[in-house]
Amino acid sequence: MNRKYLYPLLIILITVALYFAEKYIDRQNEDYPIPVVDSSDEAEFDDRFLPNSTTGKIVRHAYFNLSYSEKHEQAEWIAYELKQDHLAKTDFERPYFVQDRKIRTGSADWRNYKNSGYDRGHLCPAGDRRFNYDAYHETFLTSNISPQDHEFNAGIWNRLEQKVRYWARGKEGVFVITGGVLKNGLKTIGDEEVSVPEEFFKIVVDRNGEEYKAIAFLIPNKESSLSFYEYAVTIDEIEKKTGIDFLRGLDDKKEDALERELDRNGW
Repeated sequence: MNRKYLYPLLIILITVALYFAEKYIDRQNEDYPIPVVDSSDEAEFDDRFLPNSTTGKIVRHAYFNLSYSEKHEQAEWIAYELKQDHLAKTDFERPYFVQDRKIRTGSADWRNYKNSGYDRGHLCPAGDRRFNYDAYHETFLTSNISPQDHEFNAGIWNRLEQKVRYWARGKEGVFVITGGVLKNGLKTIGDEEVSVPEEFFKIVVDRNGEEYKAIAFLIPNKESSLSFYEYAVTIDEIEKKTGIDFLRGLDDKKEDALERELDRNGW
């Protein structure tokens, strides 16, 4: 065949193949049911550690809770408990990303991230939810992802996620609250204008009976060779940056003490 016609034909065939591949992915996603939250699932998370929602849109899933910002097309925070018995290493097949049907307007489509230069960064890591397939699959809801620089996602953020699992194993479980710092004027990606956070936070709370310890981090969304401990901050500082009220279910004295605390001992 004349090359004059061969190359255009190849382009057409590739375009058609990609179109049907995306349609197939969409059908697969539509067929997968979001796990139903029952009373036992809800009781698994202690609501004293649930932050407020600045958008009034708290969504409860079976294996994590979130507050969704439609303005920024991502969660302003994800909250979940990571227990010792959650730390399985089951090698599940990686699913496709799927929109969260519990978000009234639908969470951002995964295509917003295509060719954006940013990773689809998990907020609740898939590695924290390998104890059953529904829990693992739930982390691939697009309400659980945020645009992350690849070197950040694969580097310092990944190291911190691994450390949280280490803490959960040694402390009989921890509570985790995490998200990007959302504000006006952020860069956006995709047709739905998904905001790209300049910083991400992670708060980890260890509860031992009625004794509490907490550590918090605020890390720039870029490559860093530093230890994540260099980015340890008070919860108060994260509250000032985000406008979110964390640990609001604790009595005021305990809440104030934890939120002012900047103590790396024991972590």
